[in-house]
Amino acid sequence: MIKNEPHSLVYLVDDEFAIRDSLTLLIESTGQSIKSFDCADAFLLNYNAALPGCLLLDVRMPIMDGLELQEELIRRNISIPIIFISGNADIPDSAKAFRAGAVDFLEKPFDSNVLLARIAEAIKKDVDHRRSLVETRKLQERLNYLTEREKEVLCLIVSSYSNKEAAKALDISKRTIDIHRAHIMEKMQAENIAELIMMAMQCEVIGRNLH
Repeated sequence: MIKNEPHSLVYLVDDEFAIRDSLTLLIESTGQSIKSFDCADAFLLNYNAALPGCLLLDVRMPIMDGLELQEELIRRNISIPIIFISGNADIPDSAKAFRAGAVDFLEKPFDSNVLLARIAEAIKKDVDHRRSLVETRKLQERLNYLTEREKEVLCLIVSSYSNKEAAKALDISKRTIDIHRAHIMEKMQAENIAELIMMAMQCEVIGRNLH
């Protein structure tokens, strides 16, 4: 059973009407919204990036097959969890799909309960990813409020420099480091150093130049 996320949407792309019809009925029976398309181009024209969801994608289709659509989504920087469904795919197809980021690869005929469970997992993955992006943007905005000197101090702090070592590295007093550190904690809204380091890791501060 799919645990519905508010305003989530399942997309189905398969050129066989019978598959689209049966899967649409199955998924709608759980209360989950679904849109089905008979070709990749139709999906691309109707994809709504604002809604979390997942994509059920057939491998073998005319014009643009499933693997080609997956590549096109990557080119367009569209991140949506993909569950491939296929009745005649081979190992190289599934390997290629997984290398490109597919979350699952199911062979027809598949168990309905397994499919619904995979859909629920994929939607949750997309929801979590979107929430993480929102949180990272918020942290990045806080990071942008730091002065250049505070950014330098932050890099040293998250690289395990003590206040004394940071002062020596920047050729300033330990008292000045203390002041910068307090400002950094306040601006980043961090309760402690451990939380500050987690924030820095999320923004990929560690190991990069903030200038």
